[in-house]
This record gives sequence, C-alpha cells and structure tokens, in this order.
Amino acid sequence: MVKNLWAVLVLLVGCTFHSFGKIVLPGVFSDNMVLQQNSEVAVWGWAGPSENVKIVGSWSPLDTIVTKAERDAHWLAKIKTTKAGGPYTLTILGSSKIELVNVMLGEVWICSGQSNMEMNVNWKIFNGEEEAAVANHPNIRFFQVPKIGAEYPQQDCKAQWTVCTPQTMREASAVGYFFGRALQEKLNVPVGLIMSAWGGTPAEVWIKKDWIENDPLLKTNAYDDHAAWWPSAPGTNYNGMIAPFVPYGIAGAIWYQGEANRMRPYHYADFMKALIQNWRVDFGKEFPFYLVQIAPFKYGPDGKSWIVREQQELVTKIVPNTGMVVVSDLVDNIADIHPKNKLDVGKRLANYALAETYHLPQGDYKSPTYASMQTEKDKIRVYFNDAVSGLKCTDKAPSKFLIAGADHQFMQANAKIEGSTVVVWSEKIKNPVAVRFCFDDTTMPDLFSTSGLPVAPFRTDKWED
Repeated sequence: MVKNLWAVLVLLVGCTFHSFGKIVLPGVFSDNMVLQQNSEVAVWGWAGPSENVKIVGSWSPLDTIVTKAERDAHWLAKIKTTKAGGPYTLTILGSSKIELVNVMLGEVWICSGQSNMEMNVNWKIFNGEEEAAVANHPNIRFFQVPKIGAEYPQQDCKAQWTVCTPQTMREASAVGYFFGRALQEKLNVPVGLIMSAWGGTPAEVWIKKDWIENDPLLKTNAYDDHAAWWPSAPGTNYNGMIAPFVPYGIAGAIWYQGEANRMRPYHYADFMKALIQNWRVDFGKEFPFYLVQIAPFKYGPDGKSWIVREQQELVTKIVPNTGMVVVSDLVDNIADIHPKNKLDVGKRLANYALAETYHLPQGDYKSPTYASMQTEKDKIRVYFNDAVSGLKCTDKAPSKFLIAGADHQFMQANAKIEGSTVVVWSEKIKNPVAVRFCFDDTTMPDLFSTSGLPVAPFRTDKWED
C-alpha cells in the first residue's frame, strides 16, 4: 500500500513538472493572427521558471530571439517584423514547441466601446445579410474578446484569431469590419481587428482603476452603479477585456461609446484623456485614437447627451493624435439608440485613418466644426474649421440654428450660408450674443460640407442652462 502511494506521488510530481515546463501562450497568439508590420512587437507567455525560450518568425528565420522565463514562469520578448505579407509561421521553442501557422503581417487595430461598436449583422443592420454573404476576406482577421469583467487585470481570455468569412463576419463588430475592409482595400495589406466592446458600459470601466483612484477629479465623478445591468465599477472591463492582450503590437484604436456617460457628462473628456493615456502607456506606443461622436436619440428627461458630444470634440483638442467622426446624419430613427447604418460609420473612420495615420489623400474627411463667431449689428456670423470648400444645406436655408440675447433665452433663428460661413439672426433679438446648432438630444443636421459631411453640433456659449 505504501509502495503504491509512493508510485502515485512520483507520477503526480512528474506530471506537475512536465506541465509546468510546457510553453503556454495567451489566446491573442494563435493561428491566423495578424502581427503589426514593420515594427518590434511583443510576444509573451509562460514556461518553466528560468527556462530559455526561443522565438522564430519565418519572415526572418535567421533572427532567432532568445529570452528567459522569470521565476513566476512569465516571459516576454520583442521580435522585429518586416513589411506586410504572409502567410508565415511563428515558432516558440523551449521544453516544448508551439508553431503558429497562417500568420500575417499587416495593420492591427483595436475596436472598442459600447453597443454601437458591438453591433453586428445579427442586430439587423442595413444590408447586413447582403454584406455577410460576400464577406470572404482571407486578409482580414478577427480577435473577438469575450464580454467578461474582472476585479483584477487578467492575463488571458478565451478567444482566438479567425479568418473573415461570411460566418465569422456575422459575429464581428459591423463598424469594425467596415473600417477594416476599407483599410484592407486601400492599403492592400492584411488587417487584424481586435474587437473588445460591451453595450451599456461607461468610459470608466475601460480605464485602469488606479488611474481613476489616483486622480481626485476622476474619482469624484466616476460612475459606479451597483444596480446597473452591466459593468459599472472603474477598471472592470479594462481588467477583463483589455489587459489580456496588453502589450500586443497595434497600429491604433477606434472607439464608439459615450451614451452611458450622459448622466455625468461634464468630465467625459477628462475620462477619455485618461483612457487614451492609460492605453498608450500600457501598449508602449502613442498610437492614433479615432472616436465616433454619439448620434441623435430620444433619451428622455434625464442626462445630457449634447454635452457628451461637446466633450467628445474637446477630446480631439486636448489629446494629441486623436480625431472624431460625426454621424448625426446617419440616423434612421431617433427612437432607436442603435442606428442601423454602420457601413458609413466605418467608412468615415477609415477615411480619417487613411488620411491621418497612413497619409493617403482622401479629400474632405473631417466634418466642419465650430471655430469662432463675430457679431455684425443684429446678426452673428459663424466661422468653421474644415469648411474651406464651402457649405451646403439640404433645404432652401439652414433651419436648425437657435439664437439668444443676454437673457439666455434661445429661439428659432434664420440662417444664410455665405461661402464657408453662416450668418444667423432673428427679428426678435436685436443684440444677439450666442448661437447653437443641433445642440440637443434629437436634432439632426441640415448643414453639410460641400463633400457631404455633416457639421458637428455646437454652441458658442458656455452657459450652464
């Protein structure tokens, strides 16, 4: 009996050491993955403590990288990638061997936010079935992060890279897919899309908890509703849905979120500044970050979505290498918080990235935004950024402007386009001091650049009412 127990113990110890010495990779390193081209990308995993680990990419087979696992079994190394191409293999050697196949070098983007980023074909987007039927794109790859929140940063998630097919595209973020498809077509390189989104979540949950706890402003204004139907505690989604693939090599990030922050909107730009800086520090790169301004929707009496939109534009002014696309014209029903036109959202994001990140001529890719105003007797002339080619209206004259005097009482205004400016007035106000355009929950724009991009909603005042 003692002899048998001793034999079992020896067997268990042997199995333990064998298992402990085996090379283990996080899910983000799998067959079909895309690694950022022309870069030095991180590769990491676990092995036996102090074990030597070799990493070889078949795009450069003579450049073997050797690293050593720490006492906690974790190892990390940097490996150089070449220009876009593939398929390649990535081999990791130690006491065991892992060979990842069908690996591509290309452009990798994070697609994150809440439900409007999460939406896929199954949400009945416009032309979704037609788009899915032809979504055979072997050079587009998806890494779909499961919706799991966590109290502490996680080292891995249960996901793997998949090739874009009609079946896999159906489950992918529609905005992310259309963005990636446009990049792939214009750049002619493989595109990897890391999709990490969860409907209903505020920005706070996507930021490391200590970034919020150590900032008095953010800590005071953080939203944490324990009765919410989705994660609301700061750091929850970062821990479960971003940390598992930090510091994977990426080109940039696109972001569609903000609706959940309308209840406490006045510091949204501060939270987004922290989020972007947090991610950039962790990924070790000042990558571009392009966001979607939330669309018109009939929210009801609570919250101020128009302040969120203003704050989203502010993000692009206070955080370098960021940009915003306006989608207020792409709403089919203001009673539906999920507009069904995701194709044009993705295209606008792609055009912005192609122009700003890849420096390819795209024509007009920025929506006009408010620049300044000038009082001209009983009228106000409004000047815009990014309206050099002029403005146009979908009706005889713009009708979505409001104007006010010193009493802060806004009323419907007359408006006239003059080149790249708009003159606004009302016969009822002799001394106007402020103008607003689409500055509420639901108003959709009737003023566009000549290339068809909507003017972003704005106000010239800073009044609290």
